[in-house]
Amino acid sequence: MALRTILTDGDPALHKACRPVTNFDQRLHDLLDDLKETLANANGAGLAAPQVGILRRAVVVVDAEDNMLELVNPEIISQEGEQEGFEGCLSVPGRWGVVKRPMKVRVRAQDRDGNFFEAEGEEIVARCFCHEIEHLDGHLFTEHTDRLYTTEELDQMMEEQGE
Repeated sequence: MALRTILTDGDPALHKACRPVTNFDQRLHDLLDDLKETLANANGAGLAAPQVGILRRAVVVVDAEDNMLELVNPEIISQEGEQEGFEGCLSVPGRWGVVKRPMKVRVRAQDRDGNFFEAEGEEIVARCFCHEIEHLDGHLFTEHTDRLYTTEELDQMMEEQGE
């Protein structure tokens, strides 16, 4: 396993559509292991292959039990409700925006060996599913928000809400 460099907004790789994974081999296993290690090191909630410069449809997402789910060739098959909240991205460091997402999302994906499965998430996990799958199509959360806030502005707003 190895830590990979997380690309930041402005890198052309973040704005390209990814190709489906067709080879479920050691290279894919290494990529998924590296994504998990890089995500843990960055203390994030999800990470997509294009964020480390690999244009393949693979992501990892932290689920409600703090497990890292590996999703290869993921697609959203159902969504329910709506939530609105602050969202950030490891590829847009120090910036946050208010984004609307579904409250509940079900995805169909393949595991590292090519077996199909379904997973469901609510609240933050649903948000992560949507966010990471959008990366695979070359999109960032910044396309869904009217304004980006700095970490300091976000901290100040949270502090004011707590009073």
